[in-house]
Amino acid sequence: MKRFLFGLLSLLHLSLLSCGGTAWAQSGPQLDLPRLTLSAGMHLIQAQVASTPDQRSIGLMFRREMPANEGMLFIFEQPQTQCFWMKNTLLPLTAAFVADDGSIVNLADMKPLTTDTHCSTQPVRYVLEMHQGWFDKRGIKAGTRLSGQPFAVRP
Repeated sequence: MKRFLFGLLSLLHLSLLSCGGTAWAQSGPQLDLPRLTLSAGMHLIQAQVASTPDQRSIGLMFRREMPANEGMLFIFEQPQTQCFWMKNTLLPLTAAFVADDGSIVNLADMKPLTTDTHCSTQPVRYVLEMHQGWFDKRGIKAGTRLSGQPFAVRP
């Protein structure tokens, strides 16, 4: 019986790890992601980059503060309709859904600690989250083009 229970527990542990168990166990903010600089006209953005499934699922959860010109760029493998929610996210954010060329497709203001979904209006590969109101205060709206390494023209 002990051998059976040990085998069952081992199998459960492996299943949790293969299903992204590390994201489920996250209890604090992820602050050690790679960073890059983006720009929206004359405005510079310091963006943490979330490019793996675990990094994207945690996103900006558990962050109590964030510098004014900092955000998080979510990078997906291919363009598709992207939907975001704010479970365990303490800061009010605006999500910019961004096309491959850096053009903002649409913006969505998101309330903290909710499970309301906010989706791109067309398939995108990138989503940039910033403090709520950051885009609005700078006159940045749908159609504005962001620049930086991810949006460089590909041959």
